[in-house]
Amino acid sequence: MSDVNVSDVDAPTKKITMREIVITAAIGVVFGFLYLGWVQVWLIFQGIIGPLAMDIVFGFWFVASVVAMYALQKPGVALVTAVITTITQVLAGNPAGAILLVTGLVQGAGAELPFLLTRWRRFSLPVLMLSGASAAVFSYLYTWIRFGYGELGAGILIAMLVLRVTSGMLLGGLLGKFLTERLHATGALRGLAIDRARKRAA
Repeated sequence: MSDVNVSDVDAPTKKITMREIVITAAIGVVFGFLYLGWVQVWLIFQGIIGPLAMDIVFGFWFVASVVAMYALQKPGVALVTAVITTITQVLAGNPAGAILLVTGLVQGAGAELPFLLTRWRRFSLPVLMLSGASAAVFSYLYTWIRFGYGELGAGILIAMLVLRVTSGMLLGGLLGKFLTERLHATGALRGLAIDRARKRAA
């Protein structure tokens, strides 16, 4: 399928419908539980390759924002979805507790930024991957402050950043595009922005 881009004439409005609110919440809740399961993937990788495992798999924790934004194409959706995923994890008993909400805000803001810069009109693969990369950079800066990365050597810091940004692009942006298009193919996203854009393109 071709990438979805919104023309100036068809630019998304700020108004969001009740159905879109429900879908955003559903995406956030589902991925909130998937994120909890992804922790186990991280731990397995960590046992195999060591501390850099987190940065290699980190991108998956951005994918919900990309999926929701690609499907709905409304301002704020990436940010709100990220927050919902963290609320879900906290309520489900994530040991990180309420501090996880700050993580959701930071990562969601990073995911939202590329769409904001395009005024929510561009949803091509490069923009979706840039969303994942931006979320990775925001999360990197946040974890630097929270966990004191300044005490680490330059080599490990660069490796962590490169791996996290790459993971964000692939597991956040690219995978997010793939999952949204598979979901769209089932008919579950009928009538949403991605569906309307594809019908216009066809």
